[in-house]
Amino acid sequence: MKTVDIIIMFFITLFSTIFFTWYIRRILLQAKITDSPIVSEHRHKAGTPTMGGIAFLFSILLITAIYYKNNYILITCFIMVAAGIMGLVDDLLGLKISEVQKLVKNVTDEVVPIGLLNLEPGEEARVASDKAKAQVDQLLEEGKVEVIDQIPIKYETGEAEQIFVQLFLGVLLALTCSITTLGGFNLGIWAIPIVVIAVLGAVNTVNLIDGMDGLAAGILAIASFSCIIFGIINGRMEIIPPFAILTAICLGFLVFNKYPASIFMGDTGSILLGAGYAAAVMLCDVPYFGVLALGVPIFSVCVSLAHRAHLIEMAVEPLHHALNYRGIPETTIIYSYWGATVLLCAIGLIVDYLFFI
Repeated sequence: MKTVDIIIMFFITLFSTIFFTWYIRRILLQAKITDSPIVSEHRHKAGTPTMGGIAFLFSILLITAIYYKNNYILITCFIMVAAGIMGLVDDLLGLKISEVQKLVKNVTDEVVPIGLLNLEPGEEARVASDKAKAQVDQLLEEGKVEVIDQIPIKYETGEAEQIFVQLFLGVLLALTCSITTLGGFNLGIWAIPIVVIAVLGAVNTVNLIDGMDGLAAGILAIASFSCIIFGIINGRMEIIPPFAILTAICLGFLVFNKYPASIFMGDTGSILLGAGYAAAVMLCDVPYFGVLALGVPIFSVCVSLAHRAHLIEMAVEPLHHALNYRGIPETTIIYSYWGATVLLCAIGLIVDYLFFI
């Protein structure tokens, strides 16, 4: 594609995403399809429309119809549409309420242990774990805590079903037979497991980081735009289109998703972006820089895995929620994550430029 064609494609994607996000947000508000955050610090966001990732699907279908002759665009968009549909199914199932959990507050002048937490005086917590549920009635009788809210918990598909869907996306990408080399290695028969693992990792990484206003969209925009610069530095203009699409989608969505967000992307958006980014990185054969650019959310995943393996202990997970729980403002966390991503990408680009020269 010529540079002018890429620029036109970028702005078509950007403005179509802005329009479709506005339109989907309007419909979701009318239908009262809104989020009900389970994180105590985010309860004020209840009533914000979710499933905004539906807008991404419309933008992607539009771009695919126009630029279907470009294989990079066609395959990346195909994977994103498949991922978006699967995420949409998950979001629709999430409209069902599986249980209602108590939100309790420590009303004493001393620390009150409940579940895995030690509630400070005046501190609030959701009664979620089995241990906490077994203790809460006794604590209520003793007058140590009081129920201040009832939080509906949406139905979620089991981990086995989620992994199956993600594996299917990886297999779908592998079966396009478009990824035969990666990072200077001829993959051969190893293409299928490597592609599947990469898609699995990227989807879970983006899905985990999607928990604060603009956090996931901002990081993906920075990472994707950095991959564009990487392509320019290395004279590989052919790899720019899929990353231009990802950048434009994220920037368009940020118009409404930046703090304070007026719409959330839901699993429809996070699974779509994760699968799309993985597809673009592997199709364009930029695995080293692609992984580095996503280093911040990957680190967050590692911290969560360490918590689940009981190597470290956090009050809540993932890391950005744990930081917010400890009193760090949401905007500080968001801008810190964005800044760290910019720094990582800048280091990678500088090193690549010096090596390339």
